[in-house]
Amino acid sequence: MEGGAQYNARTVEEVFRDFKGRRVALIKALTTDSVDFFNQCDPEKDNLCLYGNPNEQWAVDLPAEEVPPEIPEPALGINFARNGMPEKDWLSLVAVHSDAWLIAVAFYFGARFGFDKNERKRLFNMINELPTIFEAVSGTEKKQVKKDKTSVVNQSSSKGKTNSKARGTESLGKQSKPKQPVEDEEGLEDEDDEEQDDALCGACGENYGKR
Repeated sequence: MEGGAQYNARTVEEVFRDFKGRRVALIKALTTDSVDFFNQCDPEKDNLCLYGNPNEQWAVDLPAEEVPPEIPEPALGINFARNGMPEKDWLSLVAVHSDAWLIAVAFYFGARFGFDKNERKRLFNMINELPTIFEAVSGTEKKQVKKDKTSVVNQSSSKGKTNSKARGTESLGKQSKPKQPVEDEEGLEDEDDEEQDDALCGACGENYGKR
């Protein structure tokens, strides 16, 4: 097991690199090397832990002797439950505990090296972009990727329909605008009214003279 004594990370990027190396190691143990991992977890042995090291190598080993340990310890006694449940369920259970351990180690380093609020948030966001070990082991990682792709396609389709509807409404609004009266026509109407008034006045004057 590689402890934290040889670890010299001081930045978010270095802690994240450590996280990724350990994650790869644990996924390897629970997938491609699952037969070897299963055989090493003998229930007749003492408490065993699954360690993932930054160099992408895994190891089944006893917990550290010193208390407190250099870094947080993985789940103890994973070997005891090996024969008490289906192998797939047992691997998934170890995967869940491994996810929790990775987060614990990463934020242990974050606290140890004095990461502030923004640095811790950035570290978590970087970690959260990766599928969990449980998702990789159980196969839900592929389902999640497929679901995300479908969601993107649906969102693009919805945006296209919304834009088309908006353009149609805008076009309809332009067509339904009432025509504005022409000023020249108003001027002509006023002149016609004045001519009619003059004619009436002239007729009235003639009739008055005859009386």
